[in-house]
Amino acid sequence: MRAETAAAMSPCRGRLVAAAVGLIVVASTALACATPGRGVSSTVLAKGTSSDGIVVSSREKTDVAMLEITIPSGGSTGWHYHTGPLVAVVKSGTLTRTLHDCSTAGTPPGGSFVEPAGQEHTHVGRNLGNDPVVLLVTYVLPAGQPLSLNTPAPACAR
Repeated sequence: MRAETAAAMSPCRGRLVAAAVGLIVVASTALACATPGRGVSSTVLAKGTSSDGIVVSSREKTDVAMLEITIPSGGSTGWHYHTGPLVAVVKSGTLTRTLHDCSTAGTPPGGSFVEPAGQEHTHVGRNLGNDPVVLLVTYVLPAGQPLSLNTPAPACAR
């Protein structure tokens, strides 16, 4: 009866069964080869969500800097721009940014944003609340460039 059943099985079904068995073998082999870490620890300093997605790239020698920035109640970054993009996470407080076109963007704790590079992306960050704003910021800059460059407020903000 077994010979009849095997003969009655379609060639495609036999290939599917062989492929499934092969995948199980490959998957279990890959899992068996994984090596667990030892002696490594980490601390999440802040975690944020960006609703717009994030893309950061550089095609030249690049400096990467990670800073914790605190803005006290009533404080301001002053108008500035960056020569490379940055990714920021608001750890606490609410940051209010006024952008080059005088629109505003508020980012509460747990939020994140990208500031694009270039003078056309001039902006200012303010703490309009009572609690300090704490940001964790990763800068991706052309090598040797400062973190930011001060600039006059745009015409719409004067």
